[in-house]
Amino acid sequence: MEFAMIAHLRGILLEKHPNQAIVEAQGVGYDVAIPISTFTALPAPGEEVRLRIHTVVREDAIQLFGFLSAEEKSLFEKLITVSGVGPKLALTVLSGIAAGDLVQVIRSADVQKLTRVPGIGKKTAERIVLELRDKIDEGARRGAGLPGAPPVVLSPEEADVASALVNLGAQRAAAEAAARRSSQELAGRGFEAVFRRALELLR
Repeated sequence: MEFAMIAHLRGILLEKHPNQAIVEAQGVGYDVAIPISTFTALPAPGEEVRLRIHTVVREDAIQLFGFLSAEEKSLFEKLITVSGVGPKLALTVLSGIAAGDLVQVIRSADVQKLTRVPGIGKKTAERIVLELRDKIDEGARRGAGLPGAPPVVLSPEEADVASALVNLGAQRAAAEAAARRSSQELAGRGFEAVFRRALELLR
C-alpha cells in the first residue's frame, strides 16, 4: 500500500503545546509533534503557520514531526538514522539542545552534554557522535543549511530567538548576534520581549 508523504504543511494553528501543534488545513486538523524550539517560535493560535514535515508511516499509525527551520528537520532526519534513536528520542534531543549547539556538540564529540538529554545514555551518545560527525561536516561542505563554522554559544533563550529570526528570513550570523545583544539588554524579561528587541536590531 502506498502513502502520500507529507513534506510541508500550511494552515491555521489551532493549538500549540511544548511538544505538539494542531494545524488545520482544508478542514482537516493535523496533529504534529514538534521540538521546544519550534514551539517557542510558533505564532498565536488562529494565525497561519507553515511547518516542514517529516512523515513516519507505521502499520498502525502515521506520525507527523514538524519543524520551522530546515536545519532542525535536517538534524532530526540524521538523528533517526542512528541505531537506537527513534523519532521521539530525536525530538527530545532537539528540544534539549538547540540545533546550532547540537552541531557543535557532535563535531566536538561532547558525549557528556548529549547524556544530559533525558533518554540518552553514554552508548547512545557515543553512537550519535560516531555516526553523524562525518555526515554533518559533509552537509556543511555542500551548503545543506548546517553552519560551516562553529556557531556562537548561545543560551537556550538566545538560540530560540535566533531560530525564530532565521525563520523570518534573517541570516543566521546576524540573527545570533541580535539575539545575544537583545538578551543582554533585556535580561530576565522573557522570550517575547527579547525576540521583539532582536527584531528591531535587525532593521
